[in-house]
Amino acid sequence: MASDVASPAPAVLTRATALVPLLRESALATEQARRVLPQNFDALSHAGVFRMTAPKKYGGDEVDFQTQCDVLSEVARACPSTSWVATIFSAMSWMVAMYPDAAQEEVFATGDPRVSGVFSPTGTAVRKDGGYLVNGRWGFNTGGQGSSFTMLNAILAEGDGVPLMVLAKTSDLTRLDDWNATGMAGTGSHTVVAENVFVPGYRAMPLLSLVEGRGAEDRHNAAHPYFNLPLAAVLTVNGGGTPLGTARGALEAFFARLPGRPITYTTYTKQSDAAVTHLQVGEASLVVDSCDAHVRRGAALLDGPGAAALTLPERVRARAHIAYATGLARQAVDILFQASGASAIQPHVPIQRFQRDIQALANHAVMHTQTGLELYGRVLCGLPPNTLLY
Repeated sequence: MASDVASPAPAVLTRATALVPLLRESALATEQARRVLPQNFDALSHAGVFRMTAPKKYGGDEVDFQTQCDVLSEVARACPSTSWVATIFSAMSWMVAMYPDAAQEEVFATGDPRVSGVFSPTGTAVRKDGGYLVNGRWGFNTGGQGSSFTMLNAILAEGDGVPLMVLAKTSDLTRLDDWNATGMAGTGSHTVVAENVFVPGYRAMPLLSLVEGRGAEDRHNAAHPYFNLPLAAVLTVNGGGTPLGTARGALEAFFARLPGRPITYTTYTKQSDAAVTHLQVGEASLVVDSCDAHVRRGAALLDGPGAAALTLPERVRARAHIAYATGLARQAVDILFQASGASAIQPHVPIQRFQRDIQALANHAVMHTQTGLELYGRVLCGLPPNTLLY
């Protein structure tokens, strides 16, 4: 007989939920600073959000993907920008675990892994002294101000030009002050520049190997299925928590502002009495539930027993679920924003920030609904994927 007692929430989820008041209170300041505030970086670290995907050998939790999405959704309920930074950092902690133990020791030894990353191939790497000299500039380095290491995609300047994911010390990079966005403004996604930065060989991995879930052989966790998953599926599913939490945060913000509000130029002295409001919140709530269901379907593909041997259709389906969920989150927030009246455009009204943030996130290349649907449809029709990100 199944037990009626619910399983206790993972500790990292409980700690993330406890951060919601702090992150919500500082969300406007985060946006104005154009970055996650240093004290909030520390709070996320102390809560274990950045190390929840790291190897247990180094104090990580190796949590399942549903828990990752739950944690990041909680953060996004308060501040979507902070959640997206935490998404990148937690995904990069998992990715570091694909590298040789020498690299893992450097990143995880302090118990406080803070790794940002950029996947655009806008740099080059030249072999030198057992490592690589790296040059280039990479835009959209989300959260880089708070990172100790930065993942960069650099093309090896020889042969066929193999793309390498090099793990550089953030202190070796120059950061430009060029992030001025209307949505996800608090992510601090500035451009970083490398000028003859030396990266030792053990801190470089071929991107195509990582995409196929083949990490370094000289690592303690080489046989662990959790750390042999296809990279794109991990990055995509890990990203599902932020859009879901953004929609949930918008719903909470709407209801917090609802009591006592009239509908201007109507006889409704209370918006909550109006049938149109009932239709709006009813639809938005069910759309959020649908978003949650798609995120869960995506997470289940990576949490299942055969995740390390995902088929091509399964990998594509995982991305499709998250892309579709992101579109649903956008739909829900749009409904609620339209129901919030003209006064909602003011900076101190939280729902306008949720609305701008979900517009930005839904246009992200990996999270974009139509792109994800096209990819899924191609594969269903028997055509090969038109991207490496599956």
